[in-house]
Amino acid sequence: MSSMHRTIDGEVLVRHLSQDELMIDRELLAQRGRTARTIVKEGPVRLVLMALSPGGDLPIHSTDGPVTIHVTDGEVVFRAVGDEYHLVTGDVLVFAAGVEHSATSAPGCVFLLTVMRTESSSGSMDPNQS
Repeated sequence: MSSMHRTIDGEVLVRHLSQDELMIDRELLAQRGRTARTIVKEGPVRLVLMALSPGGDLPIHSTDGPVTIHVTDGEVVFRAVGDEYHLVTGDVLVFAAGVEHSATSAPGCVFLLTVMRTESSSGSMDPNQS
């Protein structure tokens, strides 16, 4: 299913992230050091399951809307506003709209990225999204 058609069907959507993690493209992850799988793309809401391989990184970027990162497996370090945020499984980090940030993961990780996009947002948040 294309990420362009990952809408909420009905009034409620339940996702089991442990099952969604099985859909991560391990070959792409090994080749590029990161990969992503869009779970929901509905109006302003984007839910994206992202994985970084050991030593993988996410270059500096920002979005027009607020961002949450919920680590579901592993460890990751996010850098923003002159600080480092060391996250492990179960941790949640929130960035305000427009905050430039980047990430690296020495052991590898998986996290659920939630973005509330604004009307002025366009295009993909990450070229590795599927």
